[in-house]
Amino acid sequence: MKKIALMLAAGIIFTACTPKNPEGEKAATTDSAEVTAAEGTEVALNISASKVIWTGSKVSASHTGDVALKSGSLFVKDGQLAGGNFVADLNTINDTDMQGEFKGKLEGHLKSPDFFDVANFPEATFEITSVTAGAEAGTATISGNLTMRGVTKNITFPATVTEATETSVKASADFNVLREDWGLVYKGMADDLISKEFNLKVELVAGVGA
Repeated sequence: MKKIALMLAAGIIFTACTPKNPEGEKAATTDSAEVTAAEGTEVALNISASKVIWTGSKVSASHTGDVALKSGSLFVKDGQLAGGNFVADLNTINDTDMQGEFKGKLEGHLKSPDFFDVANFPEATFEITSVTAGAEAGTATISGNLTMRGVTKNITFPATVTEATETSVKASADFNVLREDWGLVYKGMADDLISKEFNLKVELVAGVGA
């Protein structure tokens, strides 16, 4: 009985010290893919209306924030999203669930070499390599090269496209990525480990009147 009790206690402790990944479906990740010239009409991103929201978690808590986009565009052909790209400014990494000293410490740590090392890699980029129409109207599967910390991987994830014209495009996606694939290997404290995946919610709005 004592042995069983010890095994149960060890299991409870291990579970308590294992961080849960943020909610979200993990994007399929492969080596970088060839990028071909996008066809169709190019529509510039509305930077102020577009959003990239991140969520990371550890044993004791989770944190959410955003990062600003610098530039980007989407391509439309025959009323369908056909390609696109964007550049995120990692110097703007912002936590939105804390204030004051702890907010500043978290943002500084995320910008440090433990994570995104923005002094050496100030930008993250994404470039679509393929778009496949989904089974339902307004859905698609997008693949693209995501570059962070000088590492490029191709990721595939489901997306929603609510508008796609030659003057206005709106698309969104919600997915997780495995951070170690991009060299983000900081584990956290031994009793407060950081989840292996982090979540990205991307909302892209393109067009002057969008």
